[in-house]
Amino acid sequence: MERGNYSLVTEFILIGLTDHPKLQLPLFFLFLGIYVVTVLGNLGMIILIGLSSHLHNPMYYFLCNLSFIDFCQSTVITPKMLVNFVSEKNTISYSDCMTQFYFFGFFAISECQMLAVMAYDRYVAICHPLRYSLIMTYQVCSWLVSGVYALGLIGATAHTGCMLRVFFCKEYAINHYFCDLLPLLKLACSSTYVNDVVTLVSSTFNIFFPTLTIICSYVFIIASILKIQSTEGRSKAFSTCSSHIVAVGVFFGSLAFMYLQPSSVSSMDQGKVSSVFYTIIVPMLNPLIYSLRNKDVKISLREVIKRTF
Repeated sequence: MERGNYSLVTEFILIGLTDHPKLQLPLFFLFLGIYVVTVLGNLGMIILIGLSSHLHNPMYYFLCNLSFIDFCQSTVITPKMLVNFVSEKNTISYSDCMTQFYFFGFFAISECQMLAVMAYDRYVAICHPLRYSLIMTYQVCSWLVSGVYALGLIGATAHTGCMLRVFFCKEYAINHYFCDLLPLLKLACSSTYVNDVVTLVSSTFNIFFPTLTIICSYVFIIASILKIQSTEGRSKAFSTCSSHIVAVGVFFGSLAFMYLQPSSVSSMDQGKVSSVFYTIIVPMLNPLIYSLRNKDVKISLREVIKRTF
């Protein structure tokens, strides 16, 4: 079909998490609270790492960037979601939808790659402690972070460029609370073959390979930890990795559930619940996980509070 045969959509309706009127207000306050905790937690982590010289090392440099990504990811999704809870007509313009889709893709891909980089950092720290400062130099860390954002930029641009080629006609109600990839493709009136290929390649490169990198890193890490003679040494080594393992498990688990299921098996209603974890819950949990389970962060926080008050 040619483009002229389509009645192009200028705006979409976001169905949201639920269409039950009685649940709208309780969900609004729930996600408002989550968003406030997310903003305070991630901005607080960024400020704390910036102010505390004790935390100026590669591990916390990566953690600072992860907090920035989580803050931006949540801000791309949650404010519009909150507005929709209290609005009668939950509409979003085509341009705003594509913009949200682009930035969501950018930060989601960046988070996948950043978690893989953090796993590599822990591998070097535990398996090659004497060479750590020689391997993880400031220049290497800067290149790794630049690579993370470059991959996010390339992936988001590829997805959005392909999405802009898709035509939408009669159906314009997105069964989701934001402009996500799979719900948008379900509304397409034109062929989505190119989008499906790009999605497969991107999912493999940005979910499978980072997961493989993380698994391989932790296989070597666990093997090295088991060789440590002292119980205290093992405990300290495990404590530096446990926070990262928890964050990785929640993020990649929910992401894989959404994007790696066959289309015949996956359900949009299940997908929405899964999406809540990697777009809203994980950005809130990450700063809490890394602060509550990390002695260095607690010590630095006390020092900053003492200096301030």
